[in-house]
Amino acid sequence: MSQTHSPVADAWTPAQIQAVIDAHRSRPGAMLPMLHAIQDRFGFIPEEAVPMIADALRHTRAEVHGIISFYHHFRTHPAGRNVVQICRAEACQSVGSRQLEAHARKVLGIDYHQTTPDHEFTLEPVYCLGNCACGPSIRVNDDIHGRMTPEQFDELTDELSATVVEVK
Repeated sequence: MSQTHSPVADAWTPAQIQAVIDAHRSRPGAMLPMLHAIQDRFGFIPEEAVPMIADALRHTRAEVHGIISFYHHFRTHPAGRNVVQICRAEACQSVGSRQLEAHARKVLGIDYHQTTPDHEFTLEPVYCLGNCACGPSIRVNDDIHGRMTPEQFDELTDELSATVVEVK
């Protein structure tokens, strides 16, 4: 599944959320497709959508919240412009992902599931990127980077946060 990452998550209204719910409510096993559709459209699942989803699918709010919180993919707040996922699977751990994790948290000044104050980066754990032979691996938005070192991480984040200025 490909996601688009924009500097600011799309604004949403209850009517827009309801339209997504209505488009998915009659599908078998509608909960996950509905949650994915909401997050794909708006960049996150607003807390205000939970009771709407619960009512539409005849679930409790607790059940909907439980599903959202169970899956690491779903977020309840807008993500930063760049979503950085660090692989935490055993293959990557064996070649230094825990040290890379600590470095990333220190450099970005955030922990997992948080976004930098400038909304530039969101840091998330992931449990396999399928790049095991080239660990430690990270994914930034839709691009996978293998054999990532702390120095390469710094270069990458500097490049991603750089703003092009046109001088006339």
